[in-house]
Amino acid sequence: MRNVVVERAQPPLLALPRPRPHRAVALAAGLTVTAALIAGCDSVSGIPGDDPAPADTTTATTTAPPSTTSTATQAIAPGEPAPGKAGSLPPLPADAPQVGAVPGNADAVIAVRRWAADLQTSTPAELQAACWTIPPRTVTDMYADPQSILAALSQPGTATADTVTWRNRTTTVTVDREAIASGYACGRVFAAGVEPGYDEADARHTVRRYLARATGKPLDPADVEATHPLTCKATLTTWDPQGTGNPTAPPLTSDSGKVGNVTSYTGEELRSDQVRGDYLAVHVPVTTSPGGTRMRTFTVVPTAEGYCIGDVTI
Repeated sequence: MRNVVVERAQPPLLALPRPRPHRAVALAAGLTVTAALIAGCDSVSGIPGDDPAPADTTTATTTAPPSTTSTATQAIAPGEPAPGKAGSLPPLPADAPQVGAVPGNADAVIAVRRWAADLQTSTPAELQAACWTIPPRTVTDMYADPQSILAALSQPGTATADTVTWRNRTTTVTVDREAIASGYACGRVFAAGVEPGYDEADARHTVRRYLARATGKPLDPADVEATHPLTCKATLTTWDPQGTGNPTAPPLTSDSGKVGNVTSYTGEELRSDQVRGDYLAVHVPVTTSPGGTRMRTFTVVPTAEGYCIGDVTI
């Protein structure tokens, strides 16, 4: 029998590091591992056994990153341009924590220092809203020990084609280059020696963001396909979730309308399970017009940029 995860809807929530499929999100030393995380829960509240949501969680859906100027959420169709945040970022706070230099990438230091400044002073709900590309439960658990994160960030950084990383003897912090380009870069935190990666919460969050866009209510106005792609690229020609031995390009690349005209989705019923190998299936009731409500299955796979959606079936 396959393990199935059921979750509640969550308020909106940066970019993802190079994945290692199906490895549970590892936390930095000293972080508190909650029972909900171990069980794979990624919403903020509403799941039996979840920790109570912070008092201001209900306002997190309209809260911009703590260091930015707020931008009102508006209806945006998938792929339609939306107001970006990089242009509205205030000057770097004078008391922002120091971040180790990254050879040839001064922008990475500035973007991460903005996040580090908020890490010291913001509530969990504010950090969840600022770091909306990461599942909110993951944000809360990864950022539970700010001092260990800041200690790692004080070390020199190293860069690859996809990420920038800071580490010390206990903690590793990775940031995606896409997030750096936005000017405000939330990090992912792991215990030293643990390979950075993604888990099923990240897969479900990818689908949640996709459907939020489709209904005209993205988790953040900046969450658009042009700058934050969620669908697999057509150049990915190894798509073969059923193991047929005849890989192709992901079906969604040639038929982007497979999901239909989405009017709503039942976020509290998002669940996921493994298909084969690295592939995961994320199931969620979706209402389309016309068509009514049906269970849709999104097949996803991890890439260097995070999970991408390659197919949608009924």
